[in-house]
Amino acid sequence: MVCVGIDVAKDKHDCFILSSEGEVLADVFTIPNSMAGFQFLMEKIRCCASSQDSIKVGLEATGHYSYNLLGFLLDRGLPTYVLNPLHTNLYRKSLSLRKTKTDRVDARTIAAMLLSDVGLKPYTVTAYHNEELKSLTRYRFDKVRERAKLKQSVSRLVCILFPELEKLVPSLHMASVYALLEEFPGAKQLAAANLTRLKFLLADASKGHYGRDMAVTVRDAARASIGSVMPARSLELRHTIRLIRELDAEIADIEESIQIIMEQLHSPITTIPGLGLRMAAMILAEVGDFSRFDSPDKVLAYAGLSPSTYQSGQLNNCYAHMEKRGSRYLRYAIYNATKYVCHWDPTFAAYFAKKRAEGKHYNVALSHAEKKLVRLIYAMEKSGLPYHPRTAA
Repeated sequence: MVCVGIDVAKDKHDCFILSSEGEVLADVFTIPNSMAGFQFLMEKIRCCASSQDSIKVGLEATGHYSYNLLGFLLDRGLPTYVLNPLHTNLYRKSLSLRKTKTDRVDARTIAAMLLSDVGLKPYTVTAYHNEELKSLTRYRFDKVRERAKLKQSVSRLVCILFPELEKLVPSLHMASVYALLEEFPGAKQLAAANLTRLKFLLADASKGHYGRDMAVTVRDAARASIGSVMPARSLELRHTIRLIRELDAEIADIEESIQIIMEQLHSPITTIPGLGLRMAAMILAEVGDFSRFDSPDKVLAYAGLSPSTYQSGQLNNCYAHMEKRGSRYLRYAIYNATKYVCHWDPTFAAYFAKKRAEGKHYNVALSHAEKKLVRLIYAMEKSGLPYHPRTAA
């Protein structure tokens, strides 16, 4: 066995090669983050390993910095392990009491971890090619959060410029309300608006839902409004609404790309009632290859949804909190998916109601449903069979 530890950085990578007997085959050497550097690494590995040797290559999960090197190693058929930085950090500390952390030390630590074989699973080609779906789902997640902040800004600005409007409509975040505020960003502008223009604007934006009566109601409320006259705030409101519309278009494009990939995957988990395409895509993207996990409990741990354990002497977990380590995106997707599945699927609804009847807090009962959903998803991905209520029972 030949173990290769690589500490990944932006412009260069530190490498260390170790034999299964603990012999240093190549002390730490540095390669540039380029094709020439990657090829030099391959030559070095070939020089250190014979044709009978098994090779393990390990590197930390450092986001986009490791992506190109990872693809290069997988294309050459090398078993490659992507390690959690938290895991390598704890392993390094266990080797020495000295507080030493350098790129050279990290490369040696990774090689030593591969040699110790601490329950590591190789990164698969399936997981690597799943990165495109992961990029799209995370990109959508960030865009949705950005849009939510802008919507909060709209609510804040309307509260200053025309606070009465919020009581006249079901929601401020409607196409008709945005069209109204983009042209008349304040009570003063609405109070002076032409009634005919106001009527046609609302009718067109709401597709006929609002007409003359709504236009009169809005203008009368604007004339009696306590809203401030602030041109700077009105300009900010206009620009914020335009940004929200741009984000709406971008999110729609992202979702279209996600749908194309999901149609190619033909995942059975999309047949679970309440599990929408977007949350299903995020779960599949974050988990990657289900074969990496021996059990659904390990998927839960990867999402950070396992309860923490603390026992010392007579003290034994007074209140076990979720670990909240691992992929926050996967944790978010499972949490939101479980809420909707418990609403739409009778089996999950009954299970959630049972936990609540036992006196469990809402979040505790939901955590039990999350575990049940993860077990179901794991079984469905392994079997490839569509959802059936008996599967969830």
